[in-house]
Amino acid sequence: MRRTCAQVPRTVTGPMTDMHDRSALRAELRARRAAVPAAERVAAARAVVAQLERIPEFLTDRRIAGYWATGGELPLAALMPGLRQRGQVWYLPVAGPGRQLTFAPWRPGEATTTNRYGIPEPASRDEAIAPGRLDVVLLPLLGFDRRGFRLGFGGGYYDRSFAFLREREGVGRPVLVGVGYALQELPAIEPAPWDVRLDYVATERELIDLTPPVA
Repeated sequence: MRRTCAQVPRTVTGPMTDMHDRSALRAELRARRAAVPAAERVAAARAVVAQLERIPEFLTDRRIAGYWATGGELPLAALMPGLRQRGQVWYLPVAGPGRQLTFAPWRPGEATTTNRYGIPEPASRDEAIAPGRLDVVLLPLLGFDRRGFRLGFGGGYYDRSFAFLREREGVGRPVLVGVGYALQELPAIEPAPWDVRLDYVATERELIDLTPPVA
């Protein structure tokens, strides 16, 4: 059974409408996510693989980007065997000037450096590419709703980097997939003008398809 809205922080009673609301909610959701026991975290990481493999582009397209899990984020290491088997390339974000991201290929065991936020990034940037050259992007999140809006960490990197997708009508390129725990679902997130909508949300319990119906 999917978790209901009663499982989000009790102070959440409606859409988030201003930056104060968002800041308070981020703190509550960080604490909730950090409280997930290690065994449940590992089980969720395995379960989310099956949900992601229901996305056609995730199984067929070559350039797949993800994130290095920190601060209780749902880890993605369980994806690696399937990516290698399918001959796909795994990319991780690199934070750059103007809060813009590029994405560099990385394989487990390769060297990393730590950025200003304490997040590991690929040490080699020679083959880094722009966001628009990716096929699928798995985005970390603190919260999400069933309209495809995402509550991020407040830095604005993803919204700036994928701003070119903001006015898309169908599924964009790259396909944007939010990844998180079912307990991170919110009743509604009031979007800011700069927010970029997700195409899917994958949790350990389900794949939420937010793409427009095919005519």
